Amino acid sequence: MDFAPYQDTTPEASRALSPPPRRSSSRSPNPKSPPPQKRPNSNPFASATLPPPSHFSDEPQSNGGFGGGDVEGGRLNVNLFETSLPLRLDYEAMLAYLLLPPAGGVFLLVMEHKSDYVRFHAWQSSLLFAAIFVLHLILAWSSVLSWILFVIDLGLIGFLTWRAYKDADMLDRFEVPFFGPLASSFVDSE
Repeated sequence: MDFAPYQDTTPEASRALSPPPRRSSSRSPNPKSPPPQKRPNSNPFASATLPPPSHFSDEPQSNGGFGGGDVEGGRLNVNLFETSLPLRLDYEAMLAYLLLPPAGGVFLLVMEHKSDYVRFHAWQSSLLFAAIFVLHLILAWSSVLSWILFVIDLGLIGFLTWRAYKDADMLDRFEVPFFGPLASSFVDSE
């Protein structure tokens, strides 16, 4: 029945119909569900391969990034999580602190051109650990102070590595006093 006065045809006429059921001689006329197949040693928690997020988007994306084109803003297919090196963003940010600081930060400053997040951590690592290296040279006369500074150095490497990994999903920047704002100003002026 058609109760809406503005419709000119019935919904049944314009609806897509289901395909007709298949008739095969091998099947019995009495429909029965097949018995469940048992798989030996199957792990229900095994990870299945999932399609990439671009598989679910309606529009084609040439850069593989998030979002479509923002023509009015002047940005087309900007991907904030894309890096120059073939590593994930959080791993690259961690490498700024783990690759023999400050040399790891300098290496990432030379090699990474796409991610401001990684470049911030590379700048912060380079500046902070270069200053700590100079402090190590100044305190080299005292073995006790050198060891205390070395323990502080290891603690800073561990803490900043953890923060770089943890904050990568939201692109938050953990700024160390004095060196963090300086690193942010360098990245923002690039």
